[in-house]
Amino acid sequence: MADKVHCIRKTLRLMPQEAKVLSDKAKANGMNEAEYIRLLISQKPNDYPEVRKLLKELINEINRIGININQIVFNSNAQLYSKKDKEQLVSYMKKLNQSVSEAVVKIGNQ
Repeated sequence: MADKVHCIRKTLRLMPQEAKVLSDKAKANGMNEAEYIRLLISQKPNDYPEVRKLLKELINEINRIGININQIVFNSNAQLYSKKDKEQLVSYMKKLNQSVSEAVVKIGNQ
């Protein structure tokens, strides 16, 4: 249980502008300053609220695109496939690749 309790106190000196940045970033992420500093120390990208939000949006986008791809494949198997469907499929795949690339850039290719 002792491993789960924050029992060591550290003193930190900051310039006024640094203290303001720390305060603002902690508030923006819905945390107090100590929680925010512990988050920065842990360096776990999935802990960051903006990364979690980005990943959730990416998953939702992939799911929507997947549904459309499944419909096109179903129509193809039923021999209802058209040139327009093929163009849509290519468009969805490009959008998917773009979304994944943007996520990689934002997260930092971890």
